[in-house]
Amino acid sequence: MLGIDDWSLRRGRTFGTILVDLMSHTILDLLPDRTAEAAAAWMRKHPEIEVVSRDRGGDSASAAAAGAPHATPWADRFQRIKNLREALEGVLALHLAAHRNGLAAKSSTPPLLAGHPRRPAKRSPKEAHQKQARREERLALSNQVVALRKLGLSQAAIAKQMGIGHATVSRWLGSGTFPEQQPRARRTHLDPHLPFLRDRWEAGCHTLAQLYRELVAHGYTHSYESVYEQLVRLLPEGRKNPQASDLLPRPPLLARDASFLFLRRSEELSAEEQETRLILRSLHAEVNQA
Repeated sequence: MLGIDDWSLRRGRTFGTILVDLMSHTILDLLPDRTAEAAAAWMRKHPEIEVVSRDRGGDSASAAAAGAPHATPWADRFQRIKNLREALEGVLALHLAAHRNGLAAKSSTPPLLAGHPRRPAKRSPKEAHQKQARREERLALSNQVVALRKLGLSQAAIAKQMGIGHATVSRWLGSGTFPEQQPRARRTHLDPHLPFLRDRWEAGCHTLAQLYRELVAHGYTHSYESVYEQLVRLLPEGRKNPQASDLLPRPPLLARDASFLFLRRSEELSAEEQETRLILRSLHAEVNQA
């Protein structure tokens, strides 16, 4: 049973291939690169290989197909556990959100933070599902914050009970609507030069080619396209065209943390963690099945 993976001789620069006997847990060989050809050549010399355990990388798959076509390909344990945990997190997030929304709905006044779904970005169905699940979980938490406020709790008390920062509670309550998460601003090589560009733009220099030449004279070493794209984006003128108590322990358990309770062995969990896991399983038959 062969395990194959790449390893870093010089991090981010020089990589090799490590080959491990998964039965004896011993290193069989280290190859000086991580090309599919080198790994396949090594495998051809070892017809005793029955199983090849590898990551999702294309080179490992190509090497196994060419060097040991008779062997059974396996996804390695890390990849399988990672996929399993992410799927479980999505299930837990949906049902934890539904549970907390149900508790908030029982309060005397419906929560103000209703929220509106955002237009989804282009991403894989799996990423979109996980993103939506995390949003639903965050929406449920914000609804519970509003419900506790209506019951008379102070912001400090809500923050302590919910296990979130006081500033977060204050921001959620002050917004009046569900605070959608905004994408972080992407830093670029042009950022340090933006004050200079704004000054030149306000001085009347609206020719991008001229601005680029002046930037190069100031030490800018990147492409004209990078300057053009950023200026068009940043300079619009440049465009051409308590009573609501939860069954779950305080602070509220997030789906990511909860998912790890199911991946650890029962004997490794404390009594409180085992109880939490039982409560989670009782939320819904789908959670228990998952």
